[in-house]
Amino acid sequence: MSKPTPLPWLPDLAPYVGGESEIEGQTRVTKLASNEGAFGPSPKAMESYAAATEGLYRYPDGDYTKLRDALAKKHNLDAKRIVVGSGSDELIYMLCRCYLAPGDEMIYTAHGFAMYPIYARATGATLVAAPETNLTADVDAIVERASDRTKLMFLANPNNPTGTYISADELKRLRKELPEHVILVVDAAYTEYVSRNDYSDGLELVHDSDNVVMLRTFSKIYGLGGVRLGWGYFPLEIADILNRVRSPFNVSVPAQAAGLGALQDDEFVKKSQAHNEEWRRWTTEQLRAIGLTVPDSVCNFVLVRFPEDPDHNAEKANEALKSHAIIARRMGGYGLPDSLRISIGLESEMRDVVDTLTKFMAAK
Repeated sequence: MSKPTPLPWLPDLAPYVGGESEIEGQTRVTKLASNEGAFGPSPKAMESYAAATEGLYRYPDGDYTKLRDALAKKHNLDAKRIVVGSGSDELIYMLCRCYLAPGDEMIYTAHGFAMYPIYARATGATLVAAPETNLTADVDAIVERASDRTKLMFLANPNNPTGTYISADELKRLRKELPEHVILVVDAAYTEYVSRNDYSDGLELVHDSDNVVMLRTFSKIYGLGGVRLGWGYFPLEIADILNRVRSPFNVSVPAQAAGLGALQDDEFVKKSQAHNEEWRRWTTEQLRAIGLTVPDSVCNFVLVRFPEDPDHNAEKANEALKSHAIIARRMGGYGLPDSLRISIGLESEMRDVVDTLTKFMAAK
């Protein structure tokens, strides 16, 4: 008898591997592998989440009307152009599902978010990785690789895992020079952490065109990675297509409630931003002082690059951190085998990281 046969490209698709959460033999660990918020969830989000539990027997609002209206009010947007997903990952997946087919091409940057190529490859599309310059998206390199077959271009701005970004002017130039049939997807998951004056999350481009999408998440600044909640701002035509294919109840009752609570917690956001700014800068300076390479980051993490010395490379550094119950993220899967990505945690956690790596680098 013949067996069920999947699409021919799926058996070779490498699944996403998330950051570690446990260390064997350790009962308490400091997890700095997944860029989760230093202070945990927004208190107002937790209150709203808890209050929603009595309604768990009801199906959620399939149009998440209250949440869309709250997002529109907060960001001065048209609610009809907002689509909410189970994390922004679901929106990435839906864009690939709706706009890519075998023979099409998807462009992403060489060290871009790992889910872009996974979701695109799942459709049978061809992946096109544009090289970066100094770990930063290179507009010219992206444009040079666009073709008649290119349908989507995913740009994480700022980028995970490098922490770098391109300016508003460069983002505008990218849209201008890409072919009009290419949808530019600006993934602005870390936008709340950026304090640079020349940065844009791409919203103005969505307003002014029919081929730009902007994605956001509640997982980072609001500390809600566990509820899976993200949203995007779309041209009306693209929003309509996504709403036709998404699951009818793709965002749960407690997730919608947590999002509504989080949007009211400006005090928590400001506290998180100030803490991140201070301890990202401190951590960067301290690690550079012991001879490590740390590119400037505008996110809630730093990328730390280690020497090729077999006694002080990234693998050995990771082992040293684990021996002190600290979990960082190896970057080999992103084409950066010499690097660890370290989230910005609490003050005590960052001091432990710096102390551990200082002793590690000093060891003969």
